[in-house]
Amino acid sequence: MPKLNYQIILHVMGLLLLCNGGFMLLATLVSWFYQDGVTLEISTAALITLFIGTLFMFTTRGHSKEVKVREGYIIVTFGWIFMALSGALPYVISESIPRFTNAFFETMSGYTTTGASILNDIEAIPKGILFWRSLTHWIGGMGIIVLAIAILPLLGIGGMQLFSAESPGPSADKLKPRITDTAKRLWLIYVSYTLAETILLWAAGMSFFDAINHAFSTLSTGGFSTKNASLAFWNDNPAIQYIVILFMLLAGSNFVLSYFAFKGKISRVLQDDEFKWYIIFIGAFTAISSLIVYFQADVSISSIDHPMVWGEGESAFRHSLFQVLAVITTTGFVSADYTMWTPFLTILFFGLFFLGGSAGSTAGGVKVMRHIIMIKNGITEFKRTLHPNAILPVRFNGKSISKEIVFNILGFFILYMLSFIIGAVVLASLGLDFETAIGGAASSLGNIGPAFGGLSPVNNFDMLPDFGKWWCAFLMLIGRLELFTVLILLTPFFWRNR
Repeated sequence: MPKLNYQIILHVMGLLLLCNGGFMLLATLVSWFYQDGVTLEISTAALITLFIGTLFMFTTRGHSKEVKVREGYIIVTFGWIFMALSGALPYVISESIPRFTNAFFETMSGYTTTGASILNDIEAIPKGILFWRSLTHWIGGMGIIVLAIAILPLLGIGGMQLFSAESPGPSADKLKPRITDTAKRLWLIYVSYTLAETILLWAAGMSFFDAINHAFSTLSTGGFSTKNASLAFWNDNPAIQYIVILFMLLAGSNFVLSYFAFKGKISRVLQDDEFKWYIIFIGAFTAISSLIVYFQADVSISSIDHPMVWGEGESAFRHSLFQVLAVITTTGFVSADYTMWTPFLTILFFGLFFLGGSAGSTAGGVKVMRHIIMIKNGITEFKRTLHPNAILPVRFNGKSISKEIVFNILGFFILYMLSFIIGAVVLASLGLDFETAIGGAASSLGNIGPAFGGLSPVNNFDMLPDFGKWWCAFLMLIGRLELFTVLILLTPFFWRNR
């Protein structure tokens, strides 16, 4: 096995740091505009990041430009780590989050679009820092699109590259022949959606600052809000919540399908297996939740802001749809404390933690496509039992899937559940109760945000001990980067030169 090309790795890290520093300068402008008192601190963090990035790129300018598979894994994993380390600087230097452990947790939660927070009073944070916090979501979501479309397929990671827009083969469905052209077109869709949601939220009654921050969080399926009560702050404005619902739905679907929809190829969208089941799952779980909430009208169910008695059909439907979408798409916004919606719905929502959005979206989790293929494979195995000599392929979008892809998806799911179990055991060993431990592990691994128990929507992750925060940050990272990408770096054979 050839030696690693460390120069190209450091060169790409430098490029990422330059991009990160540039986005920090944008947050500096916001801070200066609002005169929030931390303009110098954010600009200092930006200059430090830009200096380190420039140093990396300058010292490796003579690098070989070829990126091989092993370098690819390292670049993807350490790219997120370097971004989180540098992204924590505005928090630490401004003393908005003075402890580095907390700052790193918040930043990793941002870039992985998890949305779990350690902040107890979000509204007391300077606007420039809040903008940076939301921007980490948007950067992470944009990076996930490129990762899913351009990088993971090259590394041969099954699942994410099975874009349902055309065929379930081992390669992504390229919108254009070159990967860079594909990434540009998907970024354009991402930016366009962000602008559209910002304008609509602003028109519906949000301030422009709140609108752009929530657009960043929605399109990245992140969940950071500028309000302590999250979207429950606007419970008296259904228009705002319906706008967020629409864009959560879009953000959790395959961005390739959005491209085809804009090209007028609506049939490609409607005939897509994953998209059909994505809508079916959302509709079915919303119907179940709405009926239970509606007929529990005598139960006072706690909103984040204030107690509300549910009874009105529209409210039951809206909040049920909102929370189902927030969990399935792993956005993590909150309009009400769903952990107070009867034990049955608590279990239902816990199950939704393991569903996830569509492949090729900014959503985290296992992904709808993987579930479909696993279910179809299980049904096929029953048929093989009755007809052992028959050729019975697993089909997706009308096309046969290779056994290697099926085995990869089954392996991913097993590894995902093992990671969840180990994650929960570690959190329990730190003294957390059962509900908090399993909720924290499932939420971090699925990049969801709010969980259960001590980490429910009315609480946050500040109650975790320091090791628990680092552990949850690790779970966020491996969940966001599809497990294999990070965990393969922990194997000894990866680092052998022979």
